[in-house]
Amino acid sequence: MKNSHVCPKCGSSDLIRIPGRAEAYGAGNNIPYGLTVFSYIPVTRFVCHCCGYSEEWIEDRENIEKLDKKYKSTI
Repeated sequence: MKNSHVCPKCGSSDLIRIPGRAEAYGAGNNIPYGLTVFSYIPVTRFVCHCCGYSEEWIEDRENIEKLDKKYKSTI
């Protein structure tokens, strides 16, 4: 949905973008990367207004690299 601007489930283009954020005590849509709220990585949600389908994206490539270093496993 982020790139195509179309819901893959119902085909609607009526989408809602909810920016990720980090708040006190870990609230918000984020992934912890460090020890403080200032080092959390925001996760943006895209929601279809018609059917409710949702996707979550990390929009900053630099943040993806940080997660790779911290969480990468041998899957």
